[in-house]
Amino acid sequence: MTEIIAYHEAGHALMAYLLGGVVRQVTIEPDQDDGPRRGGDTQVVWRHAGESDKEFARKSVQVHLAGPVAEMIHSGEPYHPAFVAEWAADWEGAAQAAALLHPDQFKRLQYLEQTSRRVYQQFQADHLWMVLAALADALLAHETLDQEQVDELLQEFFD
Repeated sequence: MTEIIAYHEAGHALMAYLLGGVVRQVTIEPDQDDGPRRGGDTQVVWRHAGESDKEFARKSVQVHLAGPVAEMIHSGEPYHPAFVAEWAADWEGAAQAAALLHPDQFKRLQYLEQTSRRVYQQFQADHLWMVLAALADALLAHETLDQEQVDELLQEFFD
């Protein structure tokens, strides 16, 4: 179970990084707070200079869906992100962000499904899957990675 959570959180972190976010922390340690139970968490800081609300919403949708997509690819099970209970918060976050782009519920669903497919294709590329797997391996080894550790690992692949 921990391995699949590592791939899930690595998916969120990698997509955020690719879209210009700063990954402050990514963890696979269970969250025992009063909120919904989570097996992991990714904290991202965004730089909004000159960025429209719609552009930020597009990025948010991709980051929310990237965790479930990474998990699908790793497990070999192409589930619909809306139908897996563990992904409910990710799907809801993506849907809320997409509402700004597509107020019509049917168009919003189409957009979310298209974005899921696009992220799936993107992550299936060997070079990105190798990066995602390295990030998941680091999470499995350390459970929590801070900003410096994430940057160091990802810069090995992108610089």
